[in-house]
Amino acid sequence: MQNYKVYPVFNINIVKAKGAYVWDDKGTKYLDMYGGHAVISIGHSHPKYVSNISKQVNEIGFYSNSIKIPIQEELAHELGELSGFPDYNLFLCNSGAEANENALKLASFQTGRKKVLAFKNGFHGRTSLAVAVTDNPKIQAPVNPTDHIDLLELNDEKGVRTALASNEYAAVLIEGIQGIGGIYEPDPVFMESLKKACKDTGTLLILDEIQSGYGRTGRFFAFQYTNIKPDLITVAKGMGNGFPIGGVLIAPKFEATYGQLGTTFGGNHLACAAGQAVLEVIKEEGLIRNCGEIGSYIKTELDDIKEIKEIRGKGLLLGFEFDEPVKEIRSRLITEYKIFTGAATNPNVLRLLPPMTIGKQEADTFVKALKEILS
Repeated sequence: MQNYKVYPVFNINIVKAKGAYVWDDKGTKYLDMYGGHAVISIGHSHPKYVSNISKQVNEIGFYSNSIKIPIQEELAHELGELSGFPDYNLFLCNSGAEANENALKLASFQTGRKKVLAFKNGFHGRTSLAVAVTDNPKIQAPVNPTDHIDLLELNDEKGVRTALASNEYAAVLIEGIQGIGGIYEPDPVFMESLKKACKDTGTLLILDEIQSGYGRTGRFFAFQYTNIKPDLITVAKGMGNGFPIGGVLIAPKFEATYGQLGTTFGGNHLACAAGQAVLEVIKEEGLIRNCGEIGSYIKTELDDIKEIKEIRGKGLLLGFEFDEPVKEIRSRLITEYKIFTGAATNPNVLRLLPPMTIGKQEADTFVKALKEILS
């Protein structure tokens, strides 16, 4: 039996990782400026992370949600305090797609409505409902599309007001910053107009912060650059620094009932231990502030490069758009300069999603390499 080959891969076998660096089986060292799709938040093999998981697995790694798991309550409390949502509740699952599926179900349960409004160029996951609200027909099987989903252009205030006035929508789902689409930011004025339209029509607002959350943008959540407060917030990726974990932050107005949601592996002891380590390191090492500072530094250093058409994003969630595809640039960064970066649905966009622990040394290494390639 062989792997079902669904990913194009670089011919690199990574066997070791530390901080912002990884090594292949030949001993070659690479700078990781992609973090495995923004998953590596506190750096590879962080001592606190390794210690938490090792200690937990020596005690108990897993049992089902049919028993008390106090570490879940501890994680929920710590996440509420650090994120600024101490009065919200937390449902734990295993991935971002699951988080969005469960958030959409909750919205439909709460409102009794079927329809969902989302936005073009968005990505919300690959499970059935999550992929249906994702603007990419190539990854939708014939069973996925549904007439319950409508997509609008990002920042289309009039379109939102017109659609929601029908009172048919359970929820609006939007990314804090569109990630894989190419790092496109919702306008703050649009976000506040969107929240008002939701409130006026009894529609619930779901913020997908799976890639843009957990401090990466210089705030705990990207939407915290505005004055809005969503009804549901979905998280994953950086939440576990590589250990599979996701969650939905749920406003107090939702009342849980037994059997409404469920999960086998969600909120297991090991996942929660990983999640606690991430929150502790973010807080102790000031990583949210670091993201803001280093992100601004990279932007400043590359702001005058004429080949870069536009720099988008905040903190360490950055996109660099060029007039032509970035495939060759990414290839040269990896093969010649030993630096990992990311692509986007838009082939002209280079994405940067490094560990939130990087400093000016790593930033300068990337900036120097990109400038040399472009010159």
